[in-house]
Amino acid sequence: MYVIALCDDERKELDKTERMLAAYQKEHSGCVFVVRRFESASGLLEAVKEEGYTPDLLLLDIYMPYRTGMFAARQLREMGNEGRIIFLTTSKEHALDAFGVGATQYLVKPVTEKELFPVLEKSLGEIDNKRSRYLLLRIDGKIQRVALEQILACEAQGKRQCLHLADGSQAILRMTIAELSKMLAEYEEFVKVGASYIINLAHVDSLNCQEVSLDSGKSIYLPRGAYASLRERYFHYYCGGG
Repeated sequence: MYVIALCDDERKELDKTERMLAAYQKEHSGCVFVVRRFESASGLLEAVKEEGYTPDLLLLDIYMPYRTGMFAARQLREMGNEGRIIFLTTSKEHALDAFGVGATQYLVKPVTEKELFPVLEKSLGEIDNKRSRYLLLRIDGKIQRVALEQILACEAQGKRQCLHLADGSQAILRMTIAELSKMLAEYEEFVKVGASYIINLAHVDSLNCQEVSLDSGKSIYLPRGAYASLRERYFHYYCGGG
């Protein structure tokens, strides 16, 4: 499922774009869009700020009264929204500005399905790739999304696991290290060390036969016999295509 925001001050343009999205869904079975329409940049920004609305993809007109689509895009980025942005507009004038807000594409109206569909495919693929780099974990009784790159290491504490995160915080998981290791098995940067640790090799600064030093300053002491296999995994990760 993809949450998509459309923002244009002309209803006929919103109708047209929504029809093209429906046509794309029809050609791609299993592709589900949840579309929300906005007739002003202010309405979109208010939904994001007040309601916590977080669209995966935004199709924005640039020329709108009071606040432009470019203004909305800059505000969204400042609020931390990382959704893919596609500008649909009547002029090429702001094409360079689009790069400044990380826009995926800049299409000049009238936009056709032939122009929009490849851009949608690229954008949705990028969204899927990003989603695959997160874990959904139960933390403090709530399901939370944790970016893999933010995980430094995991330390077993009986049937609970302590995640050490890049921002210096910790999160407690009520699961075994075997269960967590299974969740991380497809990501080559994560390696189980002994019975008590899973380490993210992307955050390893150095290692020797006694300990691993992470880029956060944290050190993890290695169990006897763990160094040789860890060193091999470390070199493979950085030199063997990792």
